[in-house]
Amino acid sequence: MKKPATKSATTESSVRETGEGVAAVERALSIVAALETADQPMTLAELAVRTGFYKSTILRLLGSLIPTGYVTRLPDGSYDLGPTAFRLGVAFTRKNALGHHVLPALQELVDRGTESASFHVRQDADNRVCLFRVNSRHATLDRVEAGHSYALLRGAAGHIILAYAGSTGQRYDAIRTTGFDVSLGERDPSCAAVAAPVFGPRGMLVGVISLSGPRERFGEAEIAEMKRVLGPVAEALTKNLGGEWPAYRR
Repeated sequence: MKKPATKSATTESSVRETGEGVAAVERALSIVAALETADQPMTLAELAVRTGFYKSTILRLLGSLIPTGYVTRLPDGSYDLGPTAFRLGVAFTRKNALGHHVLPALQELVDRGTESASFHVRQDADNRVCLFRVNSRHATLDRVEAGHSYALLRGAAGHIILAYAGSTGQRYDAIRTTGFDVSLGERDPSCAAVAAPVFGPRGMLVGVISLSGPRERFGEAEIAEMKRVLGPVAEALTKNLGGEWPAYRR
């Protein structure tokens, strides 16, 4: 005789069918994302403003996020990322084979005297994330950090991602023709960047290498030299990742 489903199993099935379980996970991850993008710990009120959730909802979700280590509550009552978030970052770095190829390429660029080198990938419909970063040896740097998100529509790296996602217009046609993009003061009026794509198998865009720094160091001659150095590095990285470098017009 078949054993009837228990109440807990029936409830769990019902939650899955209505999508309530998925919604709860998404809300919990929204709290983690809010803390990740903040420059300092956040109060309950600040989390409510950032996420758009009721304080009661946030407290209920924190009841799961704190014991599992994704969030920690500080002595002053504010909240920040917990030790589990740190462990996940370490695990990502350890397991991500991409970094084993990208970081040496970024270091090579910096060793050759370029501006700071970063590697960006698409995060969602509107943003990109800097996965890896090697700072230049210059005394002044731009404000780009590994793990931080930036708008796709602001900055050379973002426009290259959009170009290979099918965006149309003169700027994107030029990117697909030359393999470069330059931004002067788009994301920050005092900063500039030169970027090039990196491809994987079947012509898939894996990410973008960007050389960025203070705008005053991006004159015509400096930009031309950055392109001269960046192009071969992006091409070599593409080949190391199993991709084929397009026949760009230089």
